[in-house]
Amino acid sequence: MSVQRTSLLLALCAVLAPAALDAAARTSRPGARPAAARTAGRHHAPRVAPPAPQPPSLPAPAVVAGAEDRAARELGTWLDGLDGSGLVAGLAVAVVKDDRVLLQRGIGYADAAAQTPVTTDTVFRLASLSKAFAATVTGLLVQDGYLGWDTRVAGVLPTFTLKNTAAGERVTVRDILSHRVGLPHNTYDGLLEQDEPYQGLVERLKDVDPICGAGDCYSYQNIAFSLIGDVTYAVTGDFYYHQVEKRLFHPLGMATATYGRDALEGSASWARPHHRAGRRWVPFEPNETYYRVPPAAGVNASIKDMTQWLIAHMGGRPDVLSPQLLDTLHAPLVRTPTELRASPWRRNRLRDAEYALGWRVYDYAGETLVFHAGAVQGYRGMIAFLPKYRFGAVFLWNCESATPAGLLPMLLDRYLGLPQVDWAGVERLDSDGAAAGSD
Repeated sequence: MSVQRTSLLLALCAVLAPAALDAAARTSRPGARPAAARTAGRHHAPRVAPPAPQPPSLPAPAVVAGAEDRAARELGTWLDGLDGSGLVAGLAVAVVKDDRVLLQRGIGYADAAAQTPVTTDTVFRLASLSKAFAATVTGLLVQDGYLGWDTRVAGVLPTFTLKNTAAGERVTVRDILSHRVGLPHNTYDGLLEQDEPYQGLVERLKDVDPICGAGDCYSYQNIAFSLIGDVTYAVTGDFYYHQVEKRLFHPLGMATATYGRDALEGSASWARPHHRAGRRWVPFEPNETYYRVPPAAGVNASIKDMTQWLIAHMGGRPDVLSPQLLDTLHAPLVRTPTELRASPWRRNRLRDAEYALGWRVYDYAGETLVFHAGAVQGYRGMIAFLPKYRFGAVFLWNCESATPAGLLPMLLDRYLGLPQVDWAGVERLDSDGAAAGSD
C-alpha cells in the first residue's frame, strides 16, 4: 500500500471517528486512579488501572534547529488548502515558541450567511478550555491565602453533601478541579441541557450513587467542577468571573476575553456557531446551556487572547503565573486511560494520559504534552504545548467538524520529527481548497 493511500485512509478514520474532545457535553468515561496519586490521609482501597495499550513503535523525537518555523509554515500551507474547502465554517489558529508568535491567523467565516471573515480578533466560545482558567484562578487564590488545595468543599459550602456523607466531607478543592469527586461521568449534564437550574442540580448531587470514594478515581464533570465558582464566592465575597477578569484577563492583556452569552454577542467580532445544511454552513443562535456553569465552560476569547494565555502557561509571564504555580497546575494527579483510545492520533501517539488541575497531561511519543479540548453545540477548541520546548498551539472553530482536530498532531509531528501522517486529511487539498487531482 502506498504512503499516500495510507495517509488518506488514516485521515478518513480521523474524520469518521467520534471527535474525542473534552466537551462540556461529552467526555470520557472514568478511568481508575493509581494509589500513588491519592491524597495522603485517605484510607480507601487503591484502584488499579488496567495496563495502557501501547502505540506502535516510533523513532525518538528529534527536534532540530528551526523546526518550529518549518512546522508553522507547513501549518500555514494546510490552512491555505483548508480555507475555501467547505470542511470548516471558520477557524482561528496560533502557534507559539517561547514567547514568539510564529503564526496567528483566521480562515473562513465568523458568520457564513453574512460572509463575515474570521480574524485574529474574532471571539469564540471556549467550552471546556474554560476549566484551566478555573484551576489557575484557584491557584492564585491559594497563593494569596484565601484557601488551600486541600480545603474541604463542605467546610466552605456547608450545604454541600453527597449520598455517602463521609465521602462528601472529604471532597477537596483539588478533587473537584481534577474530576475526582467520585460521581458518574458528566453527572446531571443531561438535566442541565433540559434547562434545569445549576443550583438545583448541585443540591441533587446527594441523590447520586457514587462510583468510587472521593479522590479515588477520575470521572469528568461539569456540574461538580463548577462548585469552584461557589467556593470562590464564599472565600472572597466576590463573583467568580470578577476574580478571573481581575487576576487573569486584565493582567495578561486578554482584552476581548469575557464570560457569558451576552458578552459573546456584545463582542465587536464574534463567531456564530454553524451547522451543516447540504454543502453549506448555516449560522444559528448560541445555546445558553453551558454558560450556566461558568467555571466548566463559560469563557469567550479570541485567538489573540488565547495566544497570551498560552504564553503565560508556557512560563512567559512569571509576573502573573509563577513557575511554582505552573508546576502545581500541570502536575498529573490521576490516570485517564480511555483517552488513549479516543481518536486515531491518540491511539498512535499517546503512551499515557492523566489529568492534572484543569489540564490533561499526555505522554506524546515520549514527550510531555499539556492539553485540553472543548466542545459545545457549534463550537470546538484545542490548546496544547510541550513544556520542555515551550512550543504550543491553539485552535478555535465554530462548527462541529472533526477536520481541525487533526491539525494539532500534524503540527506536533512536524516539530518533533515524527513520521508524517495526514491526520486531518488536508494534504490532499490544494491551495484553492479542492481535492488534489479532482476536476
